[in-house]
Amino acid sequence: MANIRKFIFHDLRTINGYIDPPDALVFLSILESQHERDLKGGLAEIGVFFGRSYFLMRKITAPDEKVLAIDLFDLGDPSDGRSTQYQQFIDNGMRLGLAVDENLVIVGDSTKLVAKDIVDRVGKLRFFSIDGGHMLSDITADSHLAEGALAKHGVIAFDDTFNPAWPEVTVGVADFLRKSNRYSAFCMTKYKTYVCRNEFHDGYLAAIESAPHLRPFEHMETEFLGAKVVRLHDPFHRRILHEIANRLGLSAFSERVYR
Repeated sequence: MANIRKFIFHDLRTINGYIDPPDALVFLSILESQHERDLKGGLAEIGVFFGRSYFLMRKITAPDEKVLAIDLFDLGDPSDGRSTQYQQFIDNGMRLGLAVDENLVIVGDSTKLVAKDIVDRVGKLRFFSIDGGHMLSDITADSHLAEGALAKHGVIAFDDTFNPAWPEVTVGVADFLRKSNRYSAFCMTKYKTYVCRNEFHDGYLAAIESAPHLRPFEHMETEFLGAKVVRLHDPFHRRILHEIANRLGLSAFSERVYR
């Protein structure tokens, strides 16, 4: 456990990306809860960028579990048929001791995929992180894809919900929940919304409420489209302490801030 926390508070910061400690600890708590309840399945992410949250999922899961990476990988000039983004993603895996299985990488537009493209590679999913295109059409396509590829007990993590810079993400997630009528949110952070099938809602809600990794956060009960949700609040003073510690190279102290 200490090894995973070190990975979250030290190693992840060496990868260009956006997932911060609160959501990294939510990922950890959900995946651990699934493991404890023997809820099996593959994992996938749309919008890998350079692999920060992808490698987090790789670190948390067992070596024989499959994690699928989906991204355009179109940043930087291509060399030998690979963009600089793709090559850095591969290099990050080698550096972290989490070598990427390139058979489990889809280079392309997620909105052109069908669920079979995912299930054939990693099976039905227990966890799907969606951080691809942020327009309404993207969210509509990606949420439909996720619904088809998800196991009954699977969780979808939508990024940038309620971010005023990307208002159509919020619309897309709300549309998905209302139209499907089978999924509901159970956890929200500053950046992400976590949803699951209605019949698993109470179990995941309880897992978030009792997760030891999430005790440092303020748990605030709210509702979203009729479902009870725990909103995890990360106080401003803690975020400042965390950033100062990291800028001073004190990653061990920044980890203790979140105990």
